[in-house]
Amino acid sequence: MKLNQGSDTIAAVICAAGVSSRMAGVKKEYRLLPTRDQHKKGLTVLGAAVSAFAAVPEISAIVIAVPDNCESGETAARNALPPELLEGKTGALIHFIPGSKTRRASVFNALNRLSAFNPGYVLIHDGARPWISPDLIRRIIAAVKNHGAVIPLMPLTETPKETDSPFGASSDDAQPVYIKNHLRRAVTGTAQTPQAFTFAEILGAHQKAAVQGAGIEFTDDAEVWAAFCGPVAVIPGEAANRKITFPEDIC
Repeated sequence: MKLNQGSDTIAAVICAAGVSSRMAGVKKEYRLLPTRDQHKKGLTVLGAAVSAFAAVPEISAIVIAVPDNCESGETAARNALPPELLEGKTGALIHFIPGSKTRRASVFNALNRLSAFNPGYVLIHDGARPWISPDLIRRIIAAVKNHGAVIPLMPLTETPKETDSPFGASSDDAQPVYIKNHLRRAVTGTAQTPQAFTFAEILGAHQKAAVQGAGIEFTDDAEVWAAFCGPVAVIPGEAANRKITFPEDIC
C-alpha cells in the first residue's frame, strides 16, 4: 500500500469488524442492498459505503477493519466489494486490517496501520452506513480542515430525556427508571459518520484511550477526541445517511 504523505493528504477508515449480532446471523455489511436503490444496484452494504469514499478524489487510501478471523475475514470483505475498487481503478488504494473486540480498538488498529504513511486527515465511517453521499464526505473534508475535528449531526424530532439508569422495551415496576434530566431538543442531536480528525491528534487520542481509558466504553471517535484533545465541531448530517442495525433497516 502506497500513500502520498503530506499535511493535506486524506485517508479513510471503514469499520466493518463487528459480528452483526442483531441481524439474525447474517453480517450486515455483506448483504446486498435492495434493488430499489438504483444508483447502488448490485452493491453490498459495505460495497456501497466504500464506493462513496472512493468516488471522492481527495481520498487517496481506504483502510477497512474486518473481523479478526485470519484470512477468511479479509476474503469475505474483498468478496463484498466491486472488483474495480480492488483493482485500483478508482484512485483510492484499498487495504484491510483485522479488527478487535471493540469498535474503538478496531479503529485504533486501522489508525496504527495508517501511521506509517502519516496522512494529514482521516475520516472514520461505519461500514453499516451504505447511503453516505460523496457530497457529505466533501463537506466533512472542508470542515475538518477548518476545525481539526468534526462530525455530522442530525437534529432530534422528539423530546429527549436522560434517565437515571438504562432502560429497555419493558419496564419493571419493582425497580422503576426515573428521568434524570430533561434535555433541550434544540441543542441535542444524534451523531453520524464519517467523523473526521487531524490524523496525528486522533491517533494520539486513541493511544491514550487504549491505556488511560481502559474499562471506558467510547461509543464513537468524537468521544475519544473530546476526552483527550478538546471540542468537536458539528455540521448538518443527512437523513439518508442512516445506520443499519436490524434486518428491517435494510428493507
